[in-house]
Amino acid sequence: MNIHEHQAKDIFREYNIPVSSGEVAYQKNEIENVVNKVDGPIWVVKAQIHAGGRGKGGGVKVVDSPEKAIEEANKMYEMNLITPQTGPSGRIVKRIYIEHGSDIEKELYLSCLVDRATSKVAFIVSKMGGMDIEAVAEDTPENITTVIIEPSIGVSEKNINEMSNALEISEAQSGQFSQLVKNLYQFFIEKDASLVEINPLIVTTEKKLLCLDAKVNFDENALFKHPEIENLRDPNEEDIHEQEASKHDLAYIKLDGNIGCMVNGAGLAMASLDIIKLYGGEPANFLDVGGGASKEKVTNAFKIILSDKGVKGILVNIFGGIMRCNIIAEGIIAAAKELEISVPLVVRLEGTNVEEGKAILEKSDVDVIAANDLDDAAKKIVKLV
Repeated sequence: MNIHEHQAKDIFREYNIPVSSGEVAYQKNEIENVVNKVDGPIWVVKAQIHAGGRGKGGGVKVVDSPEKAIEEANKMYEMNLITPQTGPSGRIVKRIYIEHGSDIEKELYLSCLVDRATSKVAFIVSKMGGMDIEAVAEDTPENITTVIIEPSIGVSEKNINEMSNALEISEAQSGQFSQLVKNLYQFFIEKDASLVEINPLIVTTEKKLLCLDAKVNFDENALFKHPEIENLRDPNEEDIHEQEASKHDLAYIKLDGNIGCMVNGAGLAMASLDIIKLYGGEPANFLDVGGGASKEKVTNAFKIILSDKGVKGILVNIFGGIMRCNIIAEGIIAAAKELEISVPLVVRLEGTNVEEGKAILEKSDVDVIAANDLDDAAKKIVKLV
């Protein structure tokens, strides 16, 4: 789950992580009042969307008067902001964050995330802040340092020294930096974050460290412990299909293609997407119904797939382990009849009760195209659409 920059900075303040003062406008008629609450002489106007690269799309403006701040904020409100991370469709700006500007001496990069290779929390730092970290990693990887945190110890002085040296933190700022890293780690663990990215972390001309931006993601599987985080969810920033899927405990991600996919198991789902693309097709979604899907869950999965008007065909790929193929077959038939599915439907079943499942599909009056294996299924659905 993602949150907005202004929300992340509110939480940072709770953990004494240094950020600039700022105010947020949720409606256009709030802009003038919000700007007047922020002290100058520099104002930074920031569009709030769940995507990076806002400055490249015109979503960040630095001005030297409240009048200009009001003007820029009004232009920004409800603009379709296109950045490298939004894709060509962009995002509609529904919130504007007005922040006190800072005099910058140096820009650094600092992030904290779950490192999959070690299953531990890692800090990634670079003295090349303010740039695309991906470009830095590709062009000058020697400027990126990764520090793994031992969970039984937490952030050690050795960890902090390694990061400080990589960032060329001065002795005068070492105490600030040490406290910032420790507070950030505490926040990350206590709130079950999965990513915190500060780009840039700045050194001001007054030699203070300040988090000028904040991108924070949380582990959705831990949200039941954090209703205060769940309440920060912004439905305007989430795909309506993904919102509906979450209500039925379905793992769904909207994609840009025209072949709807219903699969059980994340690995099998990824393999299904790959083989569709191998044969020249484009998947419309990632949808994992899980290991123990019921007939009702299968029906809801079909409803979500078909609510995407771009879907021109559906591939069902089920390997029955815990899940039984006969239950899936019954769910497919029930959904097909209820929803009057009119697009081609290719079904590949394998595993527990597979023969019973195939027999149920064959005896039904639903127009289902059976596939022998995943390769056969992918070829058939790509050809049909």
